[in-house]
Amino acid sequence: MVRAVLVLVLLLSACGPGGPEGTKLTVLATAELADLGPVLADLRRDTGVELAMDYRDTMTAAAELNRGFDLAWLPTGRFLRLRDAEPKLTTSIMLSPLVLGVKAGEAAKLGARPTWADIADRAAGGGLRFGMADPHVSGSGMAALIGVATAAAGTGAALRPEDVRCDRIQGFLAGRAFDAPDVSGEYVRRQDEAGGIVAPEAAILALNASGRLREPLQVVHPRDGSVLEDYPLMLVNPDRRAAYDKVVGWLRTPAAQRAIMDRTFRRPADPAVPRRAELAAPIGDPLYFPDRQEVLDRLLRAYDRAGTGRQVIFVLDYSLSMAGPRVAALRRAFAALSGFDRFYAGENVTIIRFAGQVLEERTVTVARQEDVDALQAVVGSADLRPHTAIWAALERAYRIAKPGASIVLMTDGENNAGPGLDAFLGGRHDAGPTYAIRFGEADPAELGRVTAATGGRVVDGDAESLTEAVKELRGCR
Repeated sequence: MVRAVLVLVLLLSACGPGGPEGTKLTVLATAELADLGPVLADLRRDTGVELAMDYRDTMTAAAELNRGFDLAWLPTGRFLRLRDAEPKLTTSIMLSPLVLGVKAGEAAKLGARPTWADIADRAAGGGLRFGMADPHVSGSGMAALIGVATAAAGTGAALRPEDVRCDRIQGFLAGRAFDAPDVSGEYVRRQDEAGGIVAPEAAILALNASGRLREPLQVVHPRDGSVLEDYPLMLVNPDRRAAYDKVVGWLRTPAAQRAIMDRTFRRPADPAVPRRAELAAPIGDPLYFPDRQEVLDRLLRAYDRAGTGRQVIFVLDYSLSMAGPRVAALRRAFAALSGFDRFYAGENVTIIRFAGQVLEERTVTVARQEDVDALQAVVGSADLRPHTAIWAALERAYRIAKPGASIVLMTDGENNAGPGLDAFLGGRHDAGPTYAIRFGEADPAELGRVTAATGGRVVDGDAESLTEAVKELRGCR
């Protein structure tokens, strides 16, 4: 009898904490799922299936899928889909949209239900400082770029490579206070210098509940939609299908869905499960995820080029021949540079007005809308004078240009004062490219020699041309 009891005890202990079967599945998982620990402990207790989580950043995990794992659990399977690497069997477990979390004062300035364009506009003007995750390693960081780029494109469809307006992305990123793999943890350390963060809704609500913030963040759902993370659990090893089905079946039960929501603030994938009060706001329309890897590559290039301190110099012809429609066209073209996708906080902008000599030089480091207004006032000058010293004015621009600067020359005439073109080309002009905006009778051959020598190009003079030139000089070709 004693021997029988001992055998029974040994059998039960073999099942032990691993549950009735003691199955273990290896899972390649995004690091943000570490907060599911208590839920996974309940899963093991109820089903006997243990998920051995191997945490990586999202982009690293997406590249290491086929390295002996049984399952993968990422914020989204779309990065894998772009490479035709997404497993055939995937099940969404929970949901969280990418949103903006901001302090109350910042939320009031943004107004009710701002768009991504509104957010970027305020950031570009220096009115909003935020933290975000690095898109090289984080899916949420990439989702932020997708949101801004989609708003800028205005197509209502998935981004195409030609839709990626990196000048607008750079305007948005002018408000970036920091980027970090762990945006929540970094914000806790630097919450006095940032007005909020761009992150999944669940991360912001978890921060508010953590007691680590001096001021809670308000969740802002952009009116034009967000990229939605649906956290699919993916079967990588087909031989573990039975255990996978057991895990998915348990995770999709109402009790498990509520536990996930209560512990992590992610929304249940099951629409029948009631939401807690913090999650009552509708998600809105999910933004389309790009269907080409080239789009993501372009977004990352735009991100890498962004930063404060870029120098742009405008050399503007105010000779008498520009009077009337031409100077009006110049002003219209320059006015098109207003807005978050043109001038942005931290950008160093110089305007050189010239006729037979340099008439005015004004430099502004953009920090607020008043700085942009000051530049517009210079362009609005009615002071037009005789003669046209193009190369003297352009030489002045290169004397003040720092390495990496870009120069925009706008003229309608031929040089008839000061040094000639050959003298200009004999100097050093390696600080950056010249983009020549041609009005009227300006000699395309001479302008072409200058732009070819400096790495720029010539375009005809109108608002769209200037916009495209500025897009190029910011490295957006």
